[in-house]
Amino acid sequence: MNIVILAAGQGKRMHSDLPKVLHPLAGRALLSHVLATAHALTPESICVVYGHGGEAVRQHFEKMSPPDVAVSWARQAPQFGTGHAVMQALPHLKAAAQTLILYGDVPLTRVESLQRLVAVAGAGLGILTVELEDPAGYGRIVRDPAGRLVRIVEQKDATPAERAITEINTGIMVLPTARLRAWLDRLGNNNAQKEYYLTDVVALAVADGVPVNSAKPDAAWETLGVNSRSQLAELERTFQRNLASQLLEDGVTLADPARIDIRGTLAVGRDCSIDVNCVFEGNVALGDSVSIGPHCVIKNVSIAAGTRIEAFCHLEDAEVGERCRIGPYARLRPAAVLGEDVHIGNFVEVKASRIGDRSKANHLSYVGDASVGKDVNIGAGTITCNYDGANKHRTIIEDEVHIGSDTQLVAPVTIGKGSTTAAGATVYKDVPPGGLVLTKAEQVFKPGWQRPVKKPKK
Repeated sequence: MNIVILAAGQGKRMHSDLPKVLHPLAGRALLSHVLATAHALTPESICVVYGHGGEAVRQHFEKMSPPDVAVSWARQAPQFGTGHAVMQALPHLKAAAQTLILYGDVPLTRVESLQRLVAVAGAGLGILTVELEDPAGYGRIVRDPAGRLVRIVEQKDATPAERAITEINTGIMVLPTARLRAWLDRLGNNNAQKEYYLTDVVALAVADGVPVNSAKPDAAWETLGVNSRSQLAELERTFQRNLASQLLEDGVTLADPARIDIRGTLAVGRDCSIDVNCVFEGNVALGDSVSIGPHCVIKNVSIAAGTRIEAFCHLEDAEVGERCRIGPYARLRPAAVLGEDVHIGNFVEVKASRIGDRSKANHLSYVGDASVGKDVNIGAGTITCNYDGANKHRTIIEDEVHIGSDTQLVAPVTIGKGSTTAAGATVYKDVPPGGLVLTKAEQVFKPGWQRPVKKPKK
């Protein structure tokens, strides 16, 4: 099978310099969703017809990893309708295969619906249709008294009786490629738009005695396209609602299924719970009995069983072990790796660091470029001073170390096993195991000292 994806539209109603098919849905470009669906059908070839903002569209996808099926690109300039767009793809199509037409701004069509359409079409022509209560703006499916599909009429060219038809053309169709070439040669543009409509090939197929059949998707939203920011927002909610429904079916507790955003993949274990307004990006995996508090952003993170993420945490490119407690208001930055039973508390930031089992940093600290052992306690206000203005350096904190509040660890430095740093210490030399290090300034008391008094306002 050949697949042609029409993605040349300008998208004027988006009011944007970004090509319409690059606008994101669930964190991925609209066209990316369609390409993923196309690849899932294992076609022999995929051709994307691009136009407005075309080079940006092409460059966006050519940067990505090469897919199993190479994507070819055909430019439509100028643009004279959908039939004209498919003409540009003809050199890329294999004549012996069927050709499936998809659209770069229709992102939610399910693979199962397209497989059903291909099966119905057989060696003939197949059209995906849908019934709408309000079909305004769509081409209508015209059938003969026996119920056979005979043609498609666009809204602007339809009679009042034809406009009353509620079965509409989605634009998605399967055609025999060898005949498609001949039909495109016979297209005219004698219509209100002065364009070459791909839908006109239906009447040509009927005239040639080619069987024309139709199939319907399981849900109308599978065929909805994006022409405005409002429509994009509606499809985003549809997409997220479907994902939330699947999570509920899988046994996840969602505080409010309407307030979750998944912009990638979310794998979940048993008995997980997710509170409101959480955003999951990239690839996220939650182990059994993981709890996510409200207003968290989690991107490319694996969280092991029994861990609790409190409210307002931001985790990115990190690994969290079992039974940890993170937050509230904590941040794990890239390359943060936490062992089991680790506590990272409010306003603590961890970056490019490994923290051993049962270690704690509960308050107002920065741990960057560090290796922290097991059973370490990091007091409030601790900073690993890892940057000298040009290069990053590493701090090593061995097992069972106690870091006093407001300690500054000036890397590169090692704190030996079982040692303690006193509150307010600035440590810039290695500390041997089992001792106390303090950098103590003399405390001065001035008797009778008076605080400055505010001057009265004039």
